Amino acid sequence: MHPTREQVLAAIADGPVGGPAMAARLDISRAAVWNHVEALRKNGFEIESAADGYTLAGIPDYGGPALEYGLDAPFEVEYHDEIASTNERAREVAAEGHSDTVVVADKQTGGRGRLDRKWASPSGGIWLSVLVRPNVPPAQAPVYTLIAAVATARAVRASGVEATIKWPNDIRVDGKKLAGILTEMEGEADRISWLVVGIGLNANLDVEQLPGDQPATTLRAETGDVDRRTVVQRLLTEFWTLAQSPPETTLDAWRELTDTIGQRVRVDTPTGEVVGEAVDITPPGALLVETDDGTREITAGDCEHLRPA
Repeated sequence: MHPTREQVLAAIADGPVGGPAMAARLDISRAAVWNHVEALRKNGFEIESAADGYTLAGIPDYGGPALEYGLDAPFEVEYHDEIASTNERAREVAAEGHSDTVVVADKQTGGRGRLDRKWASPSGGIWLSVLVRPNVPPAQAPVYTLIAAVATARAVRASGVEATIKWPNDIRVDGKKLAGILTEMEGEADRISWLVVGIGLNANLDVEQLPGDQPATTLRAETGDVDRRTVVQRLLTEFWTLAQSPPETTLDAWRELTDTIGQRVRVDTPTGEVVGEAVDITPPGALLVETDDGTREITAGDCEHLRPA
């Protein structure tokens, strides 16, 4: 949101405030105040005019300005009613030199998950990608997947749904997939140029709108429709807070929320299948599996929870 427009909105939220007083406070013309007010109205903000000035009467349900308003994290939000892929757009935004940007869409037509799996993204879900430029080596990038998982699980739990995390990137409810995470990056041997974390959360959707290739659920099915603006703002605030904290803070939070540790698992890795008990994770996010042949540290793979032997 334009910085001056943000100041105008903040002043109106504390209103009523008259146009002349606001113009003097912000050192802009009264015409500029009116132009910003009209622009905010076009973006869905309900602003009433009375003899004592402007008053904020309502906030739009969703969209870029709505998500930025009151967001306790310094992200710029780019919103689309429909887009092929928020991750794809975030990569374009990165190539343009931007950072700390979140691309949000009401609907994706070409959403995808890990291993190029298709991800259904109809209107009503939460589809977003976070672009950051962390000052860490590429080897530390996996912690951002954990950060996203913790942030998503916490936002979901604040909505009243007891979500858990399955390694490496699934948010689940009673074994049914609720959200997925896809992390992509570009960099050199010693530094990350940019990192994009895509998050797909089945929010205000019917289960029948999802593909039937695996057990899945939605927030609508678990608790009823949610205020997507509130969920996204909680998620982004948690993400930003964790990103500024030591990695061990994220790992501890992940351990508290996971349903993988203590489970017998089968993990398909690039070098073969590993079967055993998941016992812990290590920085920056590798899974430790106790097998018959000793402890294995797994940095990448598809994890399946098994019944106890």
